[in-house]
Amino acid sequence: MNRKQLMIKKTAKRAKAKKNKITPDNPQKNPKVGYISKAERARIALEEEQQLLAADNNSVAEVVEAKENTQA
Repeated sequence: MNRKQLMIKKTAKRAKAKKNKITPDNPQKNPKVGYISKAERARIALEEEQQLLAADNNSVAEVVEAKENTQA
């Protein structure tokens, strides 16, 4: 590699390093999420399902209470 090519390569490397240090003014509000394993996805789905069941049970209990209060 001749001298001119070597200097171009070094300056490009320095410019890239400088660019990497600069943080953007407006970073993404929702950055990309990394890889989520199957086990982690299954756990998250199970938690969501349990929350939905709990919410359904609470709403059913409220309806039953409301009926009992109106009948009494």
